[in-house]
Amino acid sequence: MRVGVLLPFSNGSATTRTLAKGLMNAAELALFDARNPDLLLMPGDEGASPRQAAAAARTLISEGAEIIIGPLFAPSVSAVAPVVRDHGIALIGLSTDRSVGGDGVYLLSYQPETEVQRVVSYSASRGHTNFTAVIPRTAYGDRVLAAFKAEAAKDHVTVRAVLRYDSGTPDLSQTASAASSSGADAILIAQGGQQLAAMAAQLGNPHPQLLGTGLWSEKSLLHESSLSGGWFAAPPAEADAAFQARYRSAYRSTPPQLATLAYDAVSLVAALSKGAPYHRFTDAALTDPDGFSGVSGIFRFMANGSCERGLAILRVEPDGFHIVDPAPQSFQAKAS
Repeated sequence: MRVGVLLPFSNGSATTRTLAKGLMNAAELALFDARNPDLLLMPGDEGASPRQAAAAARTLISEGAEIIIGPLFAPSVSAVAPVVRDHGIALIGLSTDRSVGGDGVYLLSYQPETEVQRVVSYSASRGHTNFTAVIPRTAYGDRVLAAFKAEAAKDHVTVRAVLRYDSGTPDLSQTASAASSSGADAILIAQGGQQLAAMAAQLGNPHPQLLGTGLWSEKSLLHESSLSGGWFAAPPAEADAAFQARYRSAYRSTPPQLATLAYDAVSLVAALSKGAPYHRFTDAALTDPDGFSGVSGIFRFMANGSCERGLAILRVEPDGFHIVDPAPQSFQAKAS
């Protein structure tokens, strides 16, 4: 069984080329672990343009690919989508842009909607009833805002304020002041890095419960005392520790952050490979409500092509990110 792996091997960015190599390494590691001699990975070059990605997809299909993993970038996923649809082949893209998913295109990526839903729901379950959101004016911020409003309505909590700001703004004191005086007992900050640290510091102490997204998972933030006690949703760090160790042993290098996506994609394909040729990767099989078990926990594809994940709630402490609510082990447990 032939599986296309479409990645930007010849992209003009050295960083992107290195990422592509790391993703391919992870895919090959999953192939080795699958121990299926009938499974063959066929690399294709996404290149630096959607047109090149579409041409590479056609080549992979002509060479017998039954499913394609990749591309990495949203414009390339959009360009490849009609190609695979014309041939009745599923695509497991690695883009985070939900708008390019659906109709046979599934996005195995970390998406902010799931993170926001998880952390807001958990905070509400712990008794917080008044929420404020501090969100950048970016495409990412727009997605966070939509998810925040939807989850707040679902949990029947009050939205005290939604504060938007330009992501490059050096002075966030007015935004921080507005958040502090909003009457919220929980504040969602959809930001990472130094802007997050600066924002939290300007909220003063004591401040409401701080909430975040996966952008908070930077270890450099552990030393920011203003973030201590904050909650965010993400896979627990130890979840992929075994994968990290195996990758380092095999390739003598540290895997890129997205390497687990390629590993999980190949593992999923291997798990579904026992069906009849060209009938193994149906929408029904790929959207199994029980989902799949991956390196970073459980996940499942939705009909719109998005990926729902079982995430833990982590608390920021000076000595590390501590699990305060573990990730569910099954989607039945998640629903209960």
